[in-house]
Order: sequence, then C-alpha cells, then structure tokens
Amino acid sequence: MATAAEWVQGARPRTLPAAVAPVLAGTGVAAYEDGAVWWKALLALVVSLALQVAVNYANDYSDGIRGTDDVRVGPMRLVGSGAATASAVKRAAFLAFGVAGVAGLALAATTAWWLVAVGVVCVLAAWYYTGGSKPYGYLGLGEVMVFVFFGLVAVVGTTFVQTEDWSSAALAAGVGIGALACAILVVNNLRDIPTDSAVGKMTLAVRLGDRRTRALYAGLVAVAAVAVVVVAALTTWWVLVGLAFLVLAGRGVATVLGGATGPGLIPVLQTTGVAELAWAVLVAAALVLA
Repeated sequence: MATAAEWVQGARPRTLPAAVAPVLAGTGVAAYEDGAVWWKALLALVVSLALQVAVNYANDYSDGIRGTDDVRVGPMRLVGSGAATASAVKRAAFLAFGVAGVAGLALAATTAWWLVAVGVVCVLAAWYYTGGSKPYGYLGLGEVMVFVFFGLVAVVGTTFVQTEDWSSAALAAGVGIGALACAILVVNNLRDIPTDSAVGKMTLAVRLGDRRTRALYAGLVAVAAVAVVVVAALTTWWVLVGLAFLVLAGRGVATVLGGATGPGLIPVLQTTGVAELAWAVLVAAALVLA
C-alpha cells in the first residue's frame, strides 16, 4: 500500500506550476481590464490544479496497465512501481476529476452554462491522453492537447469567467503559457525516447527524433518570449518585465541543447515549470499594477 508521500510524489508536484501559471496570467489580464473577480479566480485555480493532478494520476494508471512504466528513468510511478494498485490510482484520478467538476460547475452557474461543455471536453481530453484503446498521447498529439487546454483554454477561460468578455491579450498570454507548458512535456518525452520507443509509444519526441526535439524545446521558449512582447503591445509595455523568465528558461535551453540525456534532463522539468510560473507572475504583476 502506497504511503502518503508516495501518493504526493505520484501526483507529480513538479508539474503543478503548469496549472497555476495560466490562472495567474488570465487573472492578470482580467485585472488590467478592470474585471477581476478574485473568488472566481480561486475557483479557476481549483479547477486547473485538480485537472493537472487528475491527468497525472490518469497517466500513471493508463501507462502502468500497459507496461509503459515498467522501466522508468523519471519520477516514480505508482502503478508501474507496484506501490499502489491500478484500481486505487484510477479512483484517485476520478476523485481529482470530481473536484475539478464541482468547481467548474460553480463557475458555469455564475457565468455561462455552455462552460459545462468546455469542462467535459477538458476531462475527456485529459483521460484519453493515455487512456482508452487509442490514446492520442501515443500518436504524438500530446503537445497539441497541452497547448490548447493548459494554454489557450486555461488562460482565456480564466479571463472570461471574470470579465465575461473575450480578450486578445488573454489569447496572446495563452500562447505564451501554452508554449512553456508544451516545453515541459517535450523535455519529459525527450528523456523517455529510448523507453517509449521500446514499448511503441510514438510521442512527438519519438517521431521527431533526438536532435529535432531539442530544437523544438528551444523554439517553444522563443515563442513564449515573443508572446510577452505581444501581450505588452496589447496592454502596457511594463509587461516586458516578463522577459526575465528567460533567466530560468535559458538554463533549460542550455542543458537541452548541450546534449543532456536520461536523468540529466530531470532538472529541466522543474526549471521549465518554474520558468512558466515566473512568466505568469511577472506578466500578471505588471498588468495588475498597470
């Protein structure tokens, strides 16, 4: 039976900045447009964090029963390591989905009921990333899901539930956050190319190969930097302070382009996650102060 510490590790806390960042960025845009509603921002944060944890447990379950995690280079997986049963991890994923659903319903009830449909799509996308008979994460489409749902949908949605209006600045911020969220997945899959190839998990990294995957990671960081400039052009030039995220992201780029492999790439996961959070904090702070 898994310990509490193992359950926490199985939730992959290093990925949680990717759930906090879009809510911060979206709320920053809402504040700039004089539409911030802080209790809605908190509910959006609950939805985002719960979905991230649910995705992590769902991936643990689905990859575990397929045998994909039998040989792990990265963080411990509950099912693959035998620390917890597959059914227990599946229940944990569903519990997290339930928490996200309750908070999402509260937002929909106070904003617009069509948001329920968006929430259902988000849950389905999270589950079928590695779940089901034909998981799209095994087809090289994981980065698309992350960009759309943990970038565009999360940021634009956070702004919309507060302002009840569409914002081009939120869309630009969603591109920046989505690019860095993708970069986290890219470096994770770069690390796992040997093991994923062995079990037939055709991630984008496996399809692109080592060299082009490293270039993709650097390119995503560059897209995030351009997004800061676009948000600044649409709002206030104080947002350019957000480019300071490159201090952190640059370390990840140097490590990735330097040829690090296996365990040597694990620190880049945390560095990229913190860089994404820094992007969001700095941009949001500039927008709020403006």
